[in-house]
Amino acid sequence: MSSVTKEKKTSIVAEFGGNAKNTGSIDAQIALLTEEINEISKHLQVNSKDFSTHRGLMRKVGQRKRLLTYMSKHNLTGYRALIEKLGLRK
Repeated sequence: MSSVTKEKKTSIVAEFGGNAKNTGSIDAQIALLTEEINEISKHLQVNSKDFSTHRGLMRKVGQRKRLLTYMSKHNLTGYRALIEKLGLRK
């Protein structure tokens, strides 16, 4: 299973957080979780009986859902722009 590399993380944070040091931005956190969810989903398509990884995936999906709910309540225009940019189905 290939995890998200350090270079990929810094590029995602720079793209969504404003600069490479702004890792606490909600946009950057959601984008990182989305990238990790995509990587884990690819792994689980090949290894369908890896239940511990499946639990980790569900945890990341729940965390992303909580962050998206928070963002939708506090910054609706930013929320709509982010889900459009990430290609999420909301």
